[in-house]
Amino acid sequence: MTWTFTHDLAAYRAAAGAAVAADPVSNTLLLTVEGALLRRGPHAFSDRDPVYGWWTGADGAVAGGFLCTPPYPLVLGRVPGEAVAALGEALGREPVLSGIGGFNARLADGERLAEAWGRPQGEREVLRLYRLGELAAPDPAPRGRARAAAEADLPLVREWCAAFAAEVGDPPPGEGGVRDRVAGGRMLLWEDAAGRPAALAAFSPTEAGTSRIGPVYTPPARRRRGYAAGATHAAAGAARAAGAREVLLFADTANPTSTGVYLRLGFLPVEDRAVVVPR
Repeated sequence: MTWTFTHDLAAYRAAAGAAVAADPVSNTLLLTVEGALLRRGPHAFSDRDPVYGWWTGADGAVAGGFLCTPPYPLVLGRVPGEAVAALGEALGREPVLSGIGGFNARLADGERLAEAWGRPQGEREVLRLYRLGELAAPDPAPRGRARAAAEADLPLVREWCAAFAAEVGDPPPGEGGVRDRVAGGRMLLWEDAAGRPAALAAFSPTEAGTSRIGPVYTPPARRRRGYAAGATHAAAGAARAAGAREVLLFADTANPTSTGVYLRLGFLPVEDRAVVVPR
């Protein structure tokens, strides 16, 4: 039983691709990040090389994996319990893993990983994964309509995506990621009754039958009017129309407002994940 580490995306896909795709809901982050790297190249998220890994069990079969695109945390997919402890030990000794400053893992796995790593937990956030059941329209319906963002909207979309990242503590989004979503028709703007953009919601390309909503953002001055619910409803419908069998999203468990919106739209909780930055 062992982990294999590499900077080679093709090797990771050949070894772990089938195992990751076999559980596309839990592994949604792995699948969408992998898809972005395939479309936009290995430095889609920064000029630092991504790191990939996969776990081979005692039977010789690959049972899951992880990826890390610095400066973002390492994302650990669904793996056996023994793989979690082994990865935590490897984080402290493997040169290829040096510089990794945090991780995103299923809640119970995150606790085991931090303990095996041997570094005290610092900042910690819990994200809840939701999957869409029966899509319900916002009630009451917000005024306005959704439309796909166009090239002319790029300055506004960049500004709002950067504001969203700052609110949630993520690094600023790269230009390539914003353009990719706009060019692919996967960035929706909600316009108010006067035709002014009031919120945005994006969705990812379909990977292994799944698509994930995010980001969802409303400027502070336009909140509490249902615009984010309208944009999210439109994005979820567009993701299904694009072929997604499962539509997913993450929400911060510490934010009851967004959680309530998603539940009313028909999203159902699946599992919690911990995002941990050790001290």
